[in-house]
Amino acid sequence: MADSYKYKGLRQKLVDHLREKGIQQEAVLSAINAIPRHLFIDNAFEKFAYLDKPFPIGSGQTISQPYTVAFQTQLLNIKRGDKVLEIGTGSGYQACVLLEMGAKVFTIERHKPLYLEVRNFLPTLGYSPKFFHGDGYEGLPSFAPFDKILVTAGAPFVPEALKEQLKIGGQLVIPVGDSINQVMTSIIRLEASKFSVTEHGDFMFVPLLDKRSWD
Repeated sequence: MADSYKYKGLRQKLVDHLREKGIQQEAVLSAINAIPRHLFIDNAFEKFAYLDKPFPIGSGQTISQPYTVAFQTQLLNIKRGDKVLEIGTGSGYQACVLLEMGAKVFTIERHKPLYLEVRNFLPTLGYSPKFFHGDGYEGLPSFAPFDKILVTAGAPFVPEALKEQLKIGGQLVIPVGDSINQVMTSIIRLEASKFSVTEHGDFMFVPLLDKRSWD
C-alpha cells in the first residue's frame, strides 16, 4: 500500500487543523497522523483525502470527516486496553483510529459488501479488529460488557440494547436525531439502571439502519 512524504505532510497539516478546531487529546491526533486516510477512499477522491470532509465509500455510506472522527473519539476518552464496540464499520477508518490508541475493537457493519471489503482490507494495513456483519441496534450481547460503545451513524433513538451492554462506568457516544440533523450524545452508565446524559452539539451522519434494511 502506497504512502509517501507528501501524504505524511498532508496528514500533519490535517492534524494541525484539527488542533485549531479544538481537538486536544494528543493520542487522538497521533492516531490520525499515523493512518493513511487516502487508502480508505476511492481513487477519484485521493488527492482530497486530507481535507476535513467526508467522502462516499459505496453502499450509500461515507467516510466521516476527520473532525467528526476526532471529536467522537475524544469524547470517548479511550484508554489503552479499553474494550470498544463500534456500530458502523464503514470504511474501517474509525476502527483503525481506535486500534492505534490501544483499544480492543469489535466492529459491526450492516452492509454486507462493505463488511466483506473492509474485513479483507484492514489486515493488509496491519489492523485487525473483530469484524461482525449484523444489526447495530442489537449490538453484540454475547461479547458484552464493553468499556465504550461508539455509534458512527445517526440514530432516531438510543437503543436500549446498547445501553445494557455497557459496563458500570462505561460510556456510549451516539448521534441522535432525524435524518437531517443529530445531536452528539454521551451516555455514561453510573449504575445498573442509572445513566447520565450530556449533549455535545449538532452533527450530520448517514442513518443507522436495522436488519429490515439489509443488503
